[in-house]
Amino acid sequence: MSPNSASASEDAEWWKKTTVYHIYPRSFFDSNGDGIGDIPGIIEKLDYIHYLGYETIWISPFTESPQKDFGYDVSDYCSISSHYGDMALFEKLLQEVHARGMKLVFDLVLNHTSNEHAWFKESASSRDNPKADWYIWRNGKGRKGTTPPNNWRAMAGNKAWTYYPERKQFNYTAFLPFQPDLNYDNPEVKDAMFDIARFWLNKGVDGFRLDIISAIYEDPELRDNPLSFRLAPSDKSLSIFFQHLKHNFLHEKSFEFAAELRNVVDEFDSPRRILIGESHGDEGLINRFCYDKGRNGLNAIFLFKAVSTPFKAPNYRDMLMRFEEHFAEPLMPTLVFANHDRTRVISRMGGSVEKAKLLALFQFTCRGIPFTYFGDEIGIPRVRIPLRHGKDAIAMQHKWVPQFLVDRSAEILNRDECRTPMLWNEEANAGFCHVSSQPWLPVAENFREINVERQMAEPDSLLNFYRKVIRLRNETQALNAGRLEIAHEFCTRKMLAYYRIAGDDKYLVLLNMSKYRLKVPLDNNVLLSTHTQGEAAQLQPFEGRVMVAAHH
Repeated sequence: MSPNSASASEDAEWWKKTTVYHIYPRSFFDSNGDGIGDIPGIIEKLDYIHYLGYETIWISPFTESPQKDFGYDVSDYCSISSHYGDMALFEKLLQEVHARGMKLVFDLVLNHTSNEHAWFKESASSRDNPKADWYIWRNGKGRKGTTPPNNWRAMAGNKAWTYYPERKQFNYTAFLPFQPDLNYDNPEVKDAMFDIARFWLNKGVDGFRLDIISAIYEDPELRDNPLSFRLAPSDKSLSIFFQHLKHNFLHEKSFEFAAELRNVVDEFDSPRRILIGESHGDEGLINRFCYDKGRNGLNAIFLFKAVSTPFKAPNYRDMLMRFEEHFAEPLMPTLVFANHDRTRVISRMGGSVEKAKLLALFQFTCRGIPFTYFGDEIGIPRVRIPLRHGKDAIAMQHKWVPQFLVDRSAEILNRDECRTPMLWNEEANAGFCHVSSQPWLPVAENFREINVERQMAEPDSLLNFYRKVIRLRNETQALNAGRLEIAHEFCTRKMLAYYRIAGDDKYLVLLNMSKYRLKVPLDNNVLLSTHTQGEAAQLQPFEGRVMVAAHH
């Protein structure tokens, strides 16, 4: 192998070593005073993300949309929503990201469009127009045909069928009623969507995060879904409101679709582009999206198990073992602890900065692709917003749920609570937007204590710990590309331990996931600790360390 091709193959695998910073554009930084974050706001803050050491930015949708689901309801895939800017600004953003040696990935919503998309308006108008078969239409049951075709529920809990009198038919939606599913059994639809992917790849986008890729196909026979004893979905089981979504998610053809899409993306290979999918389900099943050990299909898939795994050493050890079993080399697990749909990391950790640092140490030192949801690096909390004030479509749909039940739940029903603005400084509106503007969602009340400017100045802040651990990862081959071995000899009910190894370099990571002091098993060179003080022979409560391991 010539040195040139060695670096080329390393470059092709850039995504395996990368660290990802996830921006929800409405809430990141507002440059024009309308209370909504925008593309110029992201450009203005790129140096901040670069300073922290992140190499890839993933941005939630900013294409044209009625904004009922804030961009996940797309009405035009190839134009930018005026809320956020225009195509020239997007091209400038891409240029600025690349100028810093970083990558840009964004959401591609393949499964559904908005019901305000021109395609859907045409499709819904009659049964014999050119786009009549671009969406999923079925006759109803019963004498008048006004009973839905089957019992399917959507992922958001609502019924999956909406009646359209113009066609005297029902339309299927896997998510919210205003997001009709595209019909991928129609080759024209597939071609059109693959061309949209090419449109953005031609602009130089480095890849896509694929929104609910698990819903692309459904059972053509429309068999009823079986009953389930679960009310709420879990990261393993696709059940909601006492129904197991067996026939409308994770259909066999969805896995084949992933391979077809990969062929499209592989037309663009300098640099190589990537696909990361979002799917719930068991790791042993969803790893099939990464066909042929990732040489085909998606490069990686979100593993939501990390979100729901209790913060305890034995649970984390089991999770690591599962990830290593189902996403062994050459695959790569993803390490996702929060996003625009799930509660904030610090709130899941009971507000503890110590635990948040320990989680960051885990996330950036074990094998996988770490994703940080914007603001988790400073500890933005879940902001309580009652359902009746919710702007989120899911909150609006669940207004009937008593608020005390919502408040007791660890997970959120109103996704506004994890989408509140970034906290930049201690000025009014936390520096997210002009002091005289009204931010689109309320700013966390404790923004004067928790903000970027303040944490930049505090050496032991959560923000500065993120910066240290990311830098250590970026500079250490064993941490960003080495193999992982669980150090079972040191693991206990309170301690998680693992090695990262590359060539002759071997590091031991120790995580004390308990409120007790623990004896350190080895007297070694400490590269990084979540705590500043303390004695070498003892781990403080919730302390984590990265150490150089001795060679036997």
